[in-house]
Amino acid sequence: MPLSFLSDRSLLSITGKDAEDFLHNLITTDIAGMPESEARPGALLTPQGKILFDFVIWRIEGGFTVEIDQPQREAFARRLTMYKLRAAVDIAVIEEIGVTVAWGGEALQGGVTDAAFAKAGIALQRAPGRQADGGGADYQALRITAGLAVSGRDFPLQDAFPHDVLLDKDGGLSFRKGCYVGQEVVSRMQHRGTARRRVVIVSAEQDLPAAGTDILAGAKPVGTMGSAAGGQGLAIVRIDRVGDALANGTALTAADIPVSLTLPEWTGLSFPTGAEEAET
Repeated sequence: MPLSFLSDRSLLSITGKDAEDFLHNLITTDIAGMPESEARPGALLTPQGKILFDFVIWRIEGGFTVEIDQPQREAFARRLTMYKLRAAVDIAVIEEIGVTVAWGGEALQGGVTDAAFAKAGIALQRAPGRQADGGGADYQALRITAGLAVSGRDFPLQDAFPHDVLLDKDGGLSFRKGCYVGQEVVSRMQHRGTARRRVVIVSAEQDLPAAGTDILAGAKPVGTMGSAAGGQGLAIVRIDRVGDALANGTALTAADIPVSLTLPEWTGLSFPTGAEEAET
């Protein structure tokens, strides 16, 4: 089975009798409804509704484990501590660095099923620590194929709304629970249908350019490249502008490379037409 060790990932434990309520009222993920042995994506937002930290979270005995990019870990722990106040919650950095992921085969020891990959039809498990020697290149390629964006590689923190990176589609954003940080802005976007920036899969017949490269429709920018693996990558684009370009037969390029853009099939999204735009 394919195995990858992600050395750039790190872990926090959040435990205590108030841990569930504390997190449920703070982050985007539906913690109360999360089953055992399932990992869900999530984010802590700014009050303006933009992603301050993104992570994966799952249940453990007495609380939760959070998997997050190593450079974010200390700042995330400090932010949680700031919000804790008098809640009976213990926030601890897990010294073990790295996470192993596996797909297409038997389960990992101590593994949990990744709900976001499951949405994309991929059975993938995550487990703390090293259970593989290989690096993360195969995993990153799989993540791109699935259309799952992560901060640092596909978008900068404090620059994207949850809808932009498909958290409303992959199980990382709840509209059924009560208030959490940034919830009012996110709910307004949902109910008004104003989300226009979305993650797309970018394909080309040659290696794609670096993250940060503009994607152009003719001479007009419609979005920005994120991570890439050869001729396939991710980008966040204005889907209304891409829809117009497709309707008008306008060429899409990135660094003069012809590209095609597709919305991940599992999202159920499509590029809007001019008529659809007029209705909204």
